[in-house]
Amino acid sequence: MKRFLLSAAVLLSALAFAYAGEGAPAPQIVNVYGRETVSLDGLWKTIVDPYENGYYNYRMDPHSDASSYFADRDFDADRTVLYEYNFNTDRTLMVPGDWNTQRDELYYYEGTVWYRNIFDYQPKPGRRTFIYFGAANYEAIIGLDGKKIARHVGGYTPFNVEVTGMLKETGNSLIVKVDNKRHADGVPTLNSDWWNYGGLTRSVMIVETPMTFIRDYSVQLDPDDVEKIEGWVQLDGKQARQDVVVTIAELNVKQTIRTDSKGFARFEIKARPELWCPENPKLYDVNIASETDSVTDRIGFRTVKTRGTEILLNGEPVFCKGVSIHEEMPYSGSGRAYSEDHARILLGWAKEMGCNFVRLAHYPHNEHMVRVAEEMGLMVWSEIPVYWTIQFENPQTYANAEAQLVDMITRDRNRANVIIWSVANETPRGAARLDFLKRLIDKTREMDPTRLVSAAMEKDNIDAVTVTVKDELVDYVDLISFNQYVGWYDGSSEKCDRMNWVFNIKKPVFISEFGGGAVYGRHGDVTERFTEEYQEDLYQRSVNMLERIEGLAGTTPWILKDFRSPRRQIVGIQDDFNRKGLISDQGGKKKAFYVMKKWYETH
Repeated sequence: MKRFLLSAAVLLSALAFAYAGEGAPAPQIVNVYGRETVSLDGLWKTIVDPYENGYYNYRMDPHSDASSYFADRDFDADRTVLYEYNFNTDRTLMVPGDWNTQRDELYYYEGTVWYRNIFDYQPKPGRRTFIYFGAANYEAIIGLDGKKIARHVGGYTPFNVEVTGMLKETGNSLIVKVDNKRHADGVPTLNSDWWNYGGLTRSVMIVETPMTFIRDYSVQLDPDDVEKIEGWVQLDGKQARQDVVVTIAELNVKQTIRTDSKGFARFEIKARPELWCPENPKLYDVNIASETDSVTDRIGFRTVKTRGTEILLNGEPVFCKGVSIHEEMPYSGSGRAYSEDHARILLGWAKEMGCNFVRLAHYPHNEHMVRVAEEMGLMVWSEIPVYWTIQFENPQTYANAEAQLVDMITRDRNRANVIIWSVANETPRGAARLDFLKRLIDKTREMDPTRLVSAAMEKDNIDAVTVTVKDELVDYVDLISFNQYVGWYDGSSEKCDRMNWVFNIKKPVFISEFGGGAVYGRHGDVTERFTEEYQEDLYQRSVNMLERIEGLAGTTPWILKDFRSPRRQIVGIQDDFNRKGLISDQGGKKKAFYVMKKWYETH
């Protein structure tokens, strides 16, 4: 069967944004950290604008660019003219970063904050220039030198805006209107169980490329032949027909292909790479060089499939010893994690617990998390925030979800450790939801037929102590994956001892969430909620229960670390934190951490 079926036209269609009122971003440039870049991170001037005065007039009609905050007027330059804003005298926020944890008064804030960065730049002849945003939550409208140039919707996926010919040597005014208000038709929707961190939460940089450059590529092992590497290359620019050389020096591979009139070409290479696995996370330097551009990536090769109730990595059964993780800083009380250092600490804790797998919940995490996990030998479950009760009947909501799915897969398709794409979490059953998720699954398999596809489904009770999964979605995914909270939301911990699990379909069973809460350092009887002793007892009974589940192929208990959530309101216990972490928000390991560590040592 022919794989990697995306033609250039299909790729461009897939990367088109459904939300482009101010102009669509350019198609995503992959592997930006392997490109020539100029960082725009640091302190940006900001204006907090809850009534959106900078965008709308008092009739709620949009201002012209010249009348909006994009114009970046300087009150001090001419005090005879009325301006009611002034970036120069306003306060700053650090980029990358969320505004909620940088200023006390913005802790609960949901609305618009304007960001401004004045920078110099030396344009280079014969080069294209893009401004790349790792993420901006949730809607970002980008302006340059007084003019709106692009709009992006989605708080966890990267986007880039072409500014070739627009930058000058001094005084470029880059202004971004960031609005994190929740919307009923959004993805995620109004209700979730994590903090709605607002801001430019990941790095912003200038990316420089040749006039025709290598925008995207796929380099993967043939799922059915471990001695064949196959993939494709997509050029972007007017000089579409070029010779492209794919080189993997360590494998003595060097193959030349020719792109077509749309800049697209496929390739197949005979090779015998050492296979990536948690015990040996082997990566190769892969260079792709066209006549006008060259990019190098670190890529691993492996296969992942299912066979009956087993997950097969490189043809051998693997048990996914995992943990779920939210994208929160490891030590500083929380805030949105964004750096390689954050990733190494969080993932280091997972490795210390004995994990070979992490579930990056409930949205695409920053690129450092995925790449560092790959280096450390951690397999990854990556998902989009189709979470709880979004508007499954709404075509725009679907377009938004698919755009986020496409961006996630585009960025991370070359990461060997990503073995599961997830399209949803705990969504209520129904015909509209089933159609919505089936379309996302079809899109996933169209873009990437080399990985497993799943969703965190909800369980069904046959009786008080017998559980199965009747979700119709199970027929379309590769795993029977679901969340369960026996002993926390369902009875007390002793109920785990009496539970039975039955499934009438032979697929791998994956418990994508289980657990309960505890405050680090809070002690008491094993029957007292929110004590470390209750959580420890619950985890011990839970892993004993897991031993009885036929076909169990992996677990990701909820969750590695305490994380902020406005749904968690018990003063003195929760204090706006979901306390289900095995590690506290300050990095203290709870007793249950060591239960999982011991259990994983034997599996």
